[in-house]
Amino acid sequence: MPLTPPRNPSPRARWLRSAVLVAASAGLVAAALPAPAPLGIGDPLFPHLGNPGYDVVSYDIDLTYPGRNTEPLAAVTRIEALVTADLERINLDFTHGTVSSVTVDGEPAAFETSGEDLVITPAGATERGDALSIAVTHTSDPRGPADAGGWVRTGDGLALANQADAAHRVFPSNDHPADKAYFTFRITAPSSLTAVANGLPAGRTTEGSTTTWTYRTTHPMATELAQVSIGRTTVVHRTGPHDLPLRDVVRTADRDLLEPWLKRTPAHVEWMERQVGPYPFETYGLLIADVETGFELETQTLSLFERRLFTEPGFPEWYVDSVMVHELAHHWFGNSVSPRTWSDLWLNEGHASWYEALYAEETAGQSLERRMKAAYAASDAWRADGGPPAAPEPPTPGQKISLFRPVVYDGSALVLYALRKEIGKEAFQQLQRRWVSEHRDGTASTADFTALAAEIAGRDLTSFFAGWLHAAKTPPMPGHPDWRSRPAGPPRGAVKGAVKPG
Repeated sequence: MPLTPPRNPSPRARWLRSAVLVAASAGLVAAALPAPAPLGIGDPLFPHLGNPGYDVVSYDIDLTYPGRNTEPLAAVTRIEALVTADLERINLDFTHGTVSSVTVDGEPAAFETSGEDLVITPAGATERGDALSIAVTHTSDPRGPADAGGWVRTGDGLALANQADAAHRVFPSNDHPADKAYFTFRITAPSSLTAVANGLPAGRTTEGSTTTWTYRTTHPMATELAQVSIGRTTVVHRTGPHDLPLRDVVRTADRDLLEPWLKRTPAHVEWMERQVGPYPFETYGLLIADVETGFELETQTLSLFERRLFTEPGFPEWYVDSVMVHELAHHWFGNSVSPRTWSDLWLNEGHASWYEALYAEETAGQSLERRMKAAYAASDAWRADGGPPAAPEPPTPGQKISLFRPVVYDGSALVLYALRKEIGKEAFQQLQRRWVSEHRDGTASTADFTALAAEIAGRDLTSFFAGWLHAAKTPPMPGHPDWRSRPAGPPRGAVKGAVKPG
């Protein structure tokens, strides 16, 4: 939707004349600057992801859905940020949409694209310490390759799958987990549909044949964890531990079919809280979408699942249960404590896989040791294919999701198994709880984790972590000198045709 000019006593003609002068001034500034270039914050795996010079405080995103998931949505993204370095230009990550206008602090600004960056030249340079308000009027296009990320077209509408670097296919942003922010979503759609997003509902209004739904997060969130669902769905409410509001989003036709799975979430939350402490967000739930992505995804407060995980008879009950726990565990490991760089991904997926496996052992008799022994046998081949856990190889060109290789799942859970053997169960449990408590709502790195582990263990763990996190070959397993690595195969307990946890 178009932006409304600011209210003031001046006639509209004066405002338009001022806008033309500001735009012309911005054009002169742009002409004096070198050609725009895509920037990045130096992430070794995604060099052009994120942007330097500012820290986003909040996103306010308006989306208008036309009722068909084959057409672009009209959108306005408003960004409040704090400038951290003097800037003549402001780079945002954005692609696969059309920008019609940009304002900076309420004034029109010049803009152009470079690579997957939207490069904005405001009327005047911004200085360190300034508060910055950016508004971008644009489209958000759900069309394109299904595996490119961003919007996912479901059987009845849309959902989001932004990991690792696809949020900027949906809205302009500083698209890196190192810059978390608060989000407000306003989604306008035909009143026959239901719209849901991260966080808690903050109002709903109907005008004519459309309804606008508003949601807000009460904790900061990485852009890759944003979720918007639009479709013929029902929101199922229940209460979790400590009166935690739980809400699940399912196709209305599947409400009764999926209830046996949905009602398991309160027990899952209780189990995870016994492991690592209180659930860190304002709500939780499952979005079970009529779509085949090949993965599940821990979008913050509303995890995305494929419908087939719960409806195909080939998946054992214990397996589905443990995948549900995997995505829930991410809300502590990856969502609340987000990776400083994408090379720290093992901290997300290794921990989620660890609690997935531990839950399967405790509730279904699926041996953790047997699974870890199988992972150890495959570990050298996994490292050869994708690098060691904390120094992963970049994703295959054109296949960015290939970053999510076995070495960051069971290959990284194996590191945690070895660490528990090395420092003992009591110290390991203390490490897990302190990690999620001390870094809650923030970002943290591999170096932060290893330093905390050494502090709790009371001794130097440099050599241990050098081998387990960075070496090309898997070190000997503490307590299991007989374990050997051999050519990789699926870990014990894997299911043929199974979906991949996020």
